[in-house]
Amino acid sequence: MADQPLKGPASYFPSIEKKYGKPIAEWQALVRRHLPARHMELVAMLKAEHGMGHGHANALVAHVLATPEG
Repeated sequence: MADQPLKGPASYFPSIEKKYGKPIAEWQALVRRHLPARHMELVAMLKAEHGMGHGHANALVAHVLATPEG
């Protein structure tokens, strides 16, 4: 069976990995290390410290905050 297409914030994951050169698991771990920061604080950190675009940063943070492991 073919893989299901990614939906929601996860749909950005392939382009995030390609553009910024790290696996999504590393980005997720980075965001989790900065918890309990607020959503937009985490987005700002990714943009300022890692040069990530707003859409990519927002999608990554939204996905991390929506997952049970935080």
